[in-house]
Formats: sequence, structure tokens, C-alpha cells
Amino acid sequence: MNYQEELSDFWKQCKRVLKVAKKPDREEFFDFSKVTAIGIAIIGVIGFVIVLFGQLLGL
Repeated sequence: MNYQEELSDFWKQCKRVLKVAKKPDREEFFDFSKVTAIGIAIIGVIGFVIVLFGQLLGL
């Protein structure tokens, strides 16, 4: 394949993905947002506990 054929194939794949993709509705968006926020909070709590134990142990 030459450069032009590869670029054309890539463009066709991009168009196919955009045709299949859909915008999430309001409920789906809020579900994803809640899951993301919970994940960030869990990671923050784990980090806080690690720092707290490090300070208590004098590391």
C-alpha cells in the first residue's frame, strides 16, 4: 500500500466509526459522570491514607 491508499483507508474507517457512534443521552451521561466521580474519590482516599500512614510512621 502506498501513502495515499493508507490515508484513504484511514479516512473510510474514521467515517464508519463516526456513523456508528452516538451521543449519550442525559441519563447515560450522568451515570458515566457518577462512576467517574466515585473512581476519582476512591483514588483520592487511597492516596490520602497512604500519605497519612507515611506521616505517622515518619517516612
